[in-house]
Amino acid sequence: MEEILQTEKKYKLDFQGKGNDFFGIIIVNWLLTICTLGIYYPWAKAKKLQFLYGQTSLNGDAFAFHGTGKEMFKGFLKAILLFFILGGIFGLFIYLKMPMVGLLLFYFGIFAILPLAIHGSYRYRMSRTSWRGIRFGYRGDKQELAINFVKWIFLTIITFGIYGPWMSINLRKYLVGNVRFGDAEFDYSGDGSDYFILNLKGYFLSIFTLGIYFFWWQKDLFEYYIDNLTVNKENKEIRLNSTVTGGGFFKLAIVNLAIIVFTLGLGYAWAVTRTLNYIFNNIQLDGNIDLDALNQTEENYKDATGEDLSDFLDLDFVM
Repeated sequence: MEEILQTEKKYKLDFQGKGNDFFGIIIVNWLLTICTLGIYYPWAKAKKLQFLYGQTSLNGDAFAFHGTGKEMFKGFLKAILLFFILGGIFGLFIYLKMPMVGLLLFYFGIFAILPLAIHGSYRYRMSRTSWRGIRFGYRGDKQELAINFVKWIFLTIITFGIYGPWMSINLRKYLVGNVRFGDAEFDYSGDGSDYFILNLKGYFLSIFTLGIYFFWWQKDLFEYYIDNLTVNKENKEIRLNSTVTGGGFFKLAIVNLAIIVFTLGLGYAWAVTRTLNYIFNNIQLDGNIDLDALNQTEENYKDATGEDLSDFLDLDFVM
């Protein structure tokens, strides 16, 4: 215990991105995506992620995103082909005058794609992220995630949504628990019951306060997510703690809204960088893992199909 306390240290997570730099990237991305009728979108997304990751640092060293437009374009084509097939099946059953069967098959296809998209997105995004040359990785099993996902969805449906918070926490535990940072492992210790009560309280207090409590509800959710995250290596760990406040989220939202409204949307880049700056500057990391001793253990994975499917389905990236 005494040895652990002696090696306890603080780590600094930071975001230094500037709105004007991000605006330059976004405006070029928008123009090229429009001029190429959407074909440039994968390259635009890669440049956006490369900028955001490159402006985020841990102990002064920036993260790097190594994904390329070419990789994402290949995934983009596969994702389009998949949705084209689903649309074709739907169209065939309309032609056969069986639209309901076609609609059911279409939604069944979307439902079947969801866990595959989440799995692929995590595997690609983690593998293409590094810090000081040490790659992140995701070791989840596609089949295991799909089986669990179907089970959690089934429980959520038959409980009329009540199981939703447990599903959310179970999914997060599975995904985060399979993330690697070199030879260090992430872990999430949240609990579905706590998450349910947190959301129940936030929902009713937001109604009773005419929406004002909403920002404190978001603060509680963010805090619950961050405070239950740890990074472990052998018998050592890094603990994450949130210092965001409800008032801070409130000011952030009001100013961001004003920026976007008064600039007719052109201020989006400044709203994004302000938000990331606030979030990353309010996460504290303490622990006793020597980051210089992290070892490269994760493989390179370049198939971006899951990433693009997640994009099409508008899935939030959990981590």
